[in-house]
Amino acid sequence: MSGDEILGREKIGKLLFKFAMPMTISLVLSAVYNMVDQIFIGQGVGYIGNSATNVIFPLMQLTLAFGFMFGDGAASYMNLCMGEGNYDAAKNSLAAGITASIISGIALSILLPLFMRPLCRVFGATESIMPYALDYGYIICLATFIGLFDAVTMNLIRADGSPGFAMLGLVAGCVTNLIGDPVAIFYLDMGVKGAAWATVLGQAVNAVMNIYYFKYCTKSVKLDKAAFKNSFKFIGKISRLGFSSFIGQIGFVIVLFTQNNLLVNYGAMSKYGAEIPMAALGVTMKFFTVLFVAVIGVSAGAQPIFSYNYGAKNYDRVLKTLKLVLIAAFIILSFATLWFQLAPDSIINLFGSGNELYNEFSRKCLRIFLSLIIFDACELAGSIFFQAIGKPVQATALIMTRQIILQVPLMYIFSRLYGVEGLLYAGPVDSFAVGTMAMILLWLEIKKMRRS
Repeated sequence: MSGDEILGREKIGKLLFKFAMPMTISLVLSAVYNMVDQIFIGQGVGYIGNSATNVIFPLMQLTLAFGFMFGDGAASYMNLCMGEGNYDAAKNSLAAGITASIISGIALSILLPLFMRPLCRVFGATESIMPYALDYGYIICLATFIGLFDAVTMNLIRADGSPGFAMLGLVAGCVTNLIGDPVAIFYLDMGVKGAAWATVLGQAVNAVMNIYYFKYCTKSVKLDKAAFKNSFKFIGKISRLGFSSFIGQIGFVIVLFTQNNLLVNYGAMSKYGAEIPMAALGVTMKFFTVLFVAVIGVSAGAQPIFSYNYGAKNYDRVLKTLKLVLIAAFIILSFATLWFQLAPDSIINLFGSGNELYNEFSRKCLRIFLSLIIFDACELAGSIFFQAIGKPVQATALIMTRQIILQVPLMYIFSRLYGVEGLLYAGPVDSFAVGTMAMILLWLEIKKMRRS
């Protein structure tokens, strides 16, 4: 069967597994990549080191906003042009993505270190955290151009039809980081600086593999000097296509900024102090992200199945696919909820032992902040589903409601009323409200398809 026939006729379960598995593995590896530093820093430096990485984490996410904009935009434009048979434009858009990543990466690598100290203060660094945050942040931010290049080129490699190679690059980078962290932190006694250098080395290995791909392994589009000469004309076009990804990532940075500052401010007024709440919630969210992106991977893997069959009016196949995605999401998040409620210490101990106050607040983060994540299944699957069937208004409404419209105000309200522990209740309220909203929107769409 051809690609179209597979999407329209293959068994849904088999088809979903084929599309979702490489996407899920890639996303989980990316999340593990970010979590590895926290584990080794927690073991080698302590929770104060983890607080420092949580200060720098929003800066890393800010640079990823540009990576998503240029990577998603260039990949989308490239595939659109290939579908139209315009391979010259596809080649130019690929070159534009690479060019934009290099220019913006170099600019950020120069600018971020210049403003490192005030940026650390903005994102919640206290006097005791600041030295560690500067040690980690200077190294990470000076190498921003490497991480941004990786983010863009991985999308372009997938767009060229090689998701396996993109995943292989991530694996190589992750393994390098896994080996580098203990060597640099424990053997060379470099502390957070060692963790930063291990991260940069992993990114560099990934970048080298991606460069090798574009030089020797491209399938559909071959780069040449002419493509790069014409690439500047396409940067605006790819940026417009990827702008929604940029906005979504900026929203995430705003949430991190709000969360870090409230944790520090209200933590200082509590028995926990300023550093413990930020370290505890930071590592909690890093760990949860691994399970979170597994749900996104299953949903994103279903995107071409949703799109093709909705366009072909095969609504029965659309509904069957949506049902399987939701079942998988509920299973993953139900397992996570049971783990967080019944065995939180098994997670806390991964990131190093702290004092009893640190352990106490970490348990509350897992048991309270993440208590209703099962409702996130509908929001995560729903936002990707609506985007896939050409209804961006519903998709954007779910994303913006969760990140900006609801979560940020809830954090302010609950922390003002109940202190630093009150902020934790913003998590389940947000999950329940946005999950309910997603259920209603999905029910209305399902009802409409059944009528058709």
